[in-house]
Amino acid sequence: MPRAASEIATGTLFGVALNYTGLLQSRLAEFNQPPYQQPPQKPVLFIKTPNTRTTDGQAVTAPAGERLQPGPALGVVIGKTASRVAEQDALAHVAGYLIVNEFSLPEDSYYRPAVKAKCRDGFCALSSEVIPTRDVPHAHNLILKLLVNGEVRQENTTANFVRSIPRLIAELSEFMTLHEGDVLITGTPEGRVDVVPGDDVVVEISGLGRLRNSIVAE
Repeated sequence: MPRAASEIATGTLFGVALNYTGLLQSRLAEFNQPPYQQPPQKPVLFIKTPNTRTTDGQAVTAPAGERLQPGPALGVVIGKTASRVAEQDALAHVAGYLIVNEFSLPEDSYYRPAVKAKCRDGFCALSSEVIPTRDVPHAHNLILKLLVNGEVRQENTTANFVRSIPRLIAELSEFMTLHEGDVLITGTPEGRVDVVPGDDVVVEISGLGRLRNSIVAE
């Protein structure tokens, strides 16, 4: 049975950038320029701070004078403490999955996700239910869709992850402990779009349902 996200997805929100193959490929030319001269070799992480949390049905405020972009993503809820977990054991530490809309201002650099772009009030919407892992047997073959005013604006599949869920958990838990209730936001695919006040924004993930938020002016 699904469980309320407000009861079990209560920990830190860890975002993973560049976790879709198409997005990574589209930025390779940029990454090969100085000063880095190569793509990131480890997961590129950012944190959505507690003030960013909002829920299904709540309005999201578009900052005045800024572009606002939704970010459809699969959220992975940690079910028990994970420290130095082997990849083959990682899914045993997952309680379930939810839908995330990781709102952001446009990102200038994926190497250094900006707090100003990522951590505005209400910039991380979570669906109201966590679907248990046993009810999502094919987490790496889920269809994500972003709809704006009923029109599909983004569509992709978790089959295009750069790093699988077990690999993410293994790599992150190698240097930091993941706790029960933490949420891994597994990445937003390429093709982010702008939304404006008055827009109705929906994220759908196959088998998980939908998450809806309206956009309002500051």
